[in-house]
Amino acid sequence: MHSDLSPAGRTGVLLVGTRGQRGPGEVLIRIRGGLETFLAWSDTELPKGTTVLVVDTRGRRTVDVVAWDVSEPTI
Repeated sequence: MHSDLSPAGRTGVLLVGTRGQRGPGEVLIRIRGGLETFLAWSDTELPKGTTVLVVDTRGRRTVDVVAWDVSEPTI
């Protein structure tokens, strides 16, 4: 379970695709009762519109993400 203040563990959608180690993209996350954008880093390139899971934070407005398949059931 995640804190209402932390983006870690939340899902979001990329507004700007990531470029792997060459640069971040931008992700929109529902948090703190609204929607906020964060810089998003990933190990691989992910295109705009990809649903992602936030796996870590790099400070107040920067997160690490991985692609998240929303069709898979969660436990």
